[in-house]
Amino acid sequence: MKPLKIAVLQIAPVGTCKGNLQKGLEACQTAKEQGADIALFPEMWSCGYHIFDRPVEEWTCEAIDTNDEFIEAFALLAKQLNMAIGITFLEQWPTGPKNSLILFDRHGQNRLHYSKVHTCDFDIESALTPGDGFSTVTLDTAAGPVKIGAMICYDREFPESARILMLQGAEIILVPNACPMEINRLSQLRARAFENMVGIVTCNYPASVPDCNGHSTAFDGIAYLPDSPVSRDTCILDAGEQEGISTAVFDLDALRTYRETEVHGNAFRHPKKYHLLVSTEIHPPFIRKKYRG
Repeated sequence: MKPLKIAVLQIAPVGTCKGNLQKGLEACQTAKEQGADIALFPEMWSCGYHIFDRPVEEWTCEAIDTNDEFIEAFALLAKQLNMAIGITFLEQWPTGPKNSLILFDRHGQNRLHYSKVHTCDFDIESALTPGDGFSTVTLDTAAGPVKIGAMICYDREFPESARILMLQGAEIILVPNACPMEINRLSQLRARAFENMVGIVTCNYPASVPDCNGHSTAFDGIAYLPDSPVSRDTCILDAGEQEGISTAVFDLDALRTYRETEVHGNAFRHPKKYHLLVSTEIHPPFIRKKYRG
């Protein structure tokens, strides 16, 4: 199988949905020129995640429907470029907007519609409606079929997010992001890739965007090679701080072979002993205060 190439569009928003649309379309064109099979945007690209230091009523009015021309433009471009596109947006919803991603395949078809499950309810995101769950799809790419899942930013801090996607068969997890990617957050992504034997690709905003610092990354999830007595660094991409488009290359044949022979992921689990993980009759959370807006 050909290597799978995923472009992270580490680009800065321009202040309007219309402007972000045009810049996003141009970025996808560049990604295709670099040979990408999938292009991934940072979190909530339609509004540039511009929700802090603004009245909730102001930014929630910027939510768009899935039939909006912003979304349809990326569906059309995906088909024209023969490249999958993971576009992110503030989605219009009756109970409050959702933080969403739609993954269009290279034929322009909506293959995955995911909304952030773990919204940051300790902060301004308490005005958002959380997603209902996680799902994985088989994506037809020019490199062949690959099983794709998604989680968004704060989702990565919950091991259950990536674990559920792995159990659904995900080989690659796409992670739109909007926050500083420092050592601990990067370590979370590295751990999610290692413990589930999955590839994880994160797209963040560059350092020119407030409260962001770039460092979009990709971890291929392969910690051991047959001909090496020591473990290897699973990081195959760190885009640095500057604005730009970088491409991560995944060897899916190697990943699939690795998953057939290694002991992580779903190999030796004891799910019957994990009932506490899904029980509501547990100790209250350590944090007792909730954001009030």
